Amino acid sequence: MIRLPVDPDVADVAPNESTMTTYDEQHVVTYIRLLQADSEGADWREVARIVLHIDPEHEPDRASNAYQSHLARAKWMTEQGRLLRGTGSN
Repeated sequence: MIRLPVDPDVADVAPNESTMTTYDEQHVVTYIRLLQADSEGADWREVARIVLHIDPEHEPDRASNAYQSHLARAKWMTEQGRLLRGTGSN
């Protein structure tokens, strides 16, 4: 069984490739947490602090950019049908 990192640090910007990347595979849990927080209407600043490990008080632009790009990537992953099914073909 493959073990996914539960709470990995994130890059300043999520990947923007047209296919799932190694980074995406390593951050599946992060993406799920972002999607859940978004669906619950959580404050993005709190999510950035807790999930992305970026303090929006000290680094507001970095936190906002990381949050927006990772949330967009998480949504792309679900829209493409890959997040919950893994890297297998459709």
